[in-house]
Amino acid sequence: MDGHENEQHRTGDETSPERGRARRWTAWPPGHLLRRLGVVLALLAVTLGGIVVGAYAGGHVGTDIGPFRAELKLSPSLSGGTTVDIPPLGALLLDSHDGPAYLTVEVGSLDQGRTEALIDDPASISRASQSAVQDVRDGVMRLGLRTLASAVLATLILAALVFRDVRRTAWAGGMALVITAGSLGTAASTLRPQAIEEPRYEGLLVNAPAIVGDARRIANDYTKYAEQLQRLVGNVSKLYTTVSALPVVQPSPGTTRVLHVSDIHLNPTGWQLIRTVVEQFGIDVVVDTGDMTDWGSEPEASFVGSIGLLKKPYVFIRGNHDSPRTAAAVAQQPNAIVLNNSVTTVGGLTIAGIGDPRFTPDKETSPAGSGLTSAVADQVIGAGEQLAATIGKSPRKVDIALIHDPASAGPLSGTCPLVLSGHTHSRQVSKLPQVEGKQPTTLMVQGSTGGAGLRGLEGEKPTPLTMTVLYFDQQKLLQAYDEITVGGTGQSQVNLERHVIRDPAKGDQVPVTPTPTRGPSESPSPGTTTLSPTPTS
Repeated sequence: MDGHENEQHRTGDETSPERGRARRWTAWPPGHLLRRLGVVLALLAVTLGGIVVGAYAGGHVGTDIGPFRAELKLSPSLSGGTTVDIPPLGALLLDSHDGPAYLTVEVGSLDQGRTEALIDDPASISRASQSAVQDVRDGVMRLGLRTLASAVLATLILAALVFRDVRRTAWAGGMALVITAGSLGTAASTLRPQAIEEPRYEGLLVNAPAIVGDARRIANDYTKYAEQLQRLVGNVSKLYTTVSALPVVQPSPGTTRVLHVSDIHLNPTGWQLIRTVVEQFGIDVVVDTGDMTDWGSEPEASFVGSIGLLKKPYVFIRGNHDSPRTAAAVAQQPNAIVLNNSVTTVGGLTIAGIGDPRFTPDKETSPAGSGLTSAVADQVIGAGEQLAATIGKSPRKVDIALIHDPASAGPLSGTCPLVLSGHTHSRQVSKLPQVEGKQPTTLMVQGSTGGAGLRGLEGEKPTPLTMTVLYFDQQKLLQAYDEITVGGTGQSQVNLERHVIRDPAKGDQVPVTPTPTRGPSESPSPGTTTLSPTPTS
């Protein structure tokens, strides 16, 4: 009887597959079933572990998108999505796809070699712009293939170490291939390109109501900005041609070239322009009259790292958007000097400076910083009075005074020949009302070297990027200056205007501008224009 049953069991597969299979299961002891279930679970655990290790170890690629360098990363996730990290502004979170694969895109800085190549060959900028979408697509494809290969390889290695069995190792590798490919396929099949229109903001972007509150209009304007970026970068090269056609200022060996920048407002394009001008114009000293950042926060401190790349003395004062933390980060740069009611000598020039007494990065929460109220006037004029007192005590004659808000300039009349400021995002050159018996003082207000940052995209007319090259003779008097303007959104021209001062001792022939005074506001006389200290940032 037993032999007959054994014979049926051996031949069951040939005569009746279903019955034979059922008899095999019933014939196996419970311990054997548990062992097989344990093997299956172990295979699954090792496979999932290998996929996770492989994804984190190899699921990342670097890719060039135009002149920018970006890092793409894939990681396991219970729900899909995409994070676009934009240091130091924060991040955009997109509900871009479903599936257990999460994409992180970290936007890096401009690649110096690729940017220089674009500048040398402006025609290549158009090609780079047209290929940007393909660059992203190729990067994501390479990322998917690399993640797949890394997950399978890690699983095979882990399974070989755990099981030490070729068959089980092969099974684990096959499962890893199917699971990873299925996850990537699910993400690709559920892709929602329209998700970019409704991002969620994190980091500094959350604290920027001026940006987030008008995101749709800025997004539309940024499309125009992206279209014009190729022209903006390419036309920087026109500076070289323009300079060669200008009447040359014949500098003596003692001539000092100073680059005046202001209100960069976290725009990395401003740094690229600054580096170009520093190299092409042979700049000796860079002076910055504030508002390098937008919110003065700790993440923004990384933005000041470009100062060290200039390899030139960099004299800085705080603006009303710069916190003490920002100033401390600038001071850590090896070539930077931060002035706060103090005097320094650099490049043969004696420079005095004081930071803005306010810290009002958000006009919504700091309305006092948005207009020339009596309290604000006392603050900014008081800063000018403090700096004037410091200049009066200086053992050396001061050549340049630095302030952020031009409303602080009044008390500085007669203390030095030149006062530099920013804040208004509008370039202006004028004379301060002359104090009897004192030397005349010229006030030069710089525009925004960063095009007012992202805020420059809000208005109907874009804010241009501006900076000025100042030429000082051996007597440390201003003998000429070049006003450089790079068009903003929708504008692609680069302008350079040279102004030669006929009598450096008396300064340029420019109109006199009244400045705010303490006490109740006074009505200006007919025909005069008051410098508005109202921040446009």
